[in-house]
Amino acid sequence: MIPNDTSSEAQDIQIAILRTKTPSQRVSLTARLSGDVIRASKKAIARVHPTFSADEVNDAFIALHHGQDLADAVRNFRSSRRETSEFG
Repeated sequence: MIPNDTSSEAQDIQIAILRTKTPSQRVSLTARLSGDVIRASKKAIARVHPTFSADEVNDAFIALHHGQDLADAVRNFRSSRRETSEFG
């Protein structure tokens, strides 16, 4: 499937370039691009919610991309870890 913002010619060139890469290079590229997208998403959340702490930005990111149930579970886990470290 061709993305809406990519011509078929551009996609053909991208695929040809990717085929020249080793599996390790492809994994590295995927990890780097995924990291870039995650950082961009978190920056956008922080821009829309300038009063959010880093944890709140992360919670919003998780809720947006993985669902509110997981975001709540992560928040509860983080809270329980803080309580344990305060008393342990």
